[in-house]
Amino acid sequence: MINQSMAEKISVPYAEALLDLAKKTNLLSETEQDLSFILSTLSSSKDLQLLLANPLIGIAIKKKVLFDLFSDKINKFILNFLSVLIDRRRIVLLNAIINKYLQLAYELKSVIVADLLTAVEFSELQQEAIIEKIKLITKSDNVKLVISIDSNLIGGFIVKIGSKVIDASLSGKLNQIAFYLNTN
Repeated sequence: MINQSMAEKISVPYAEALLDLAKKTNLLSETEQDLSFILSTLSSSKDLQLLLANPLIGIAIKKKVLFDLFSDKINKFILNFLSVLIDRRRIVLLNAIINKYLQLAYELKSVIVADLLTAVEFSELQQEAIIEKIKLITKSDNVKLVISIDSNLIGGFIVKIGSKVIDASLSGKLNQIAFYLNTN
């Protein structure tokens, strides 16, 4: 099993190589869209994640599944990239590689990526309001919001922008109160 830190380190060269290839072929935007589509497909299908992570399932089967799923939806060079990952037994790192690629692509385009962790799904209006506040805080015109839902927050949200964290969650406030009460 590969831990998170190791996965991030291993994913960097793959993400950088894919970014270089996308730049050389003028497919940055299309690659970003394709990888976002793959990421959303992976996150909505636990079965697909388990299939790709299972070392007992053969390379040919994994390639066939991905080809059947994505051949008419994504660029051929992305399919080839997925095939290389399967051949090198790095397909289990696909999420980390895609996330690293998107991070590098956003940096290239000067886009600020903000991770929004919420207890419940936000409406479009709420997302727009958060984006506007982040634009004010970062003094940036380009903000990409990556939304994750975590019911453990009880209520509210947490925004992570690089190394900065804004905790406006109910669980965060309760932890602050508990810490204050324990120190006094």
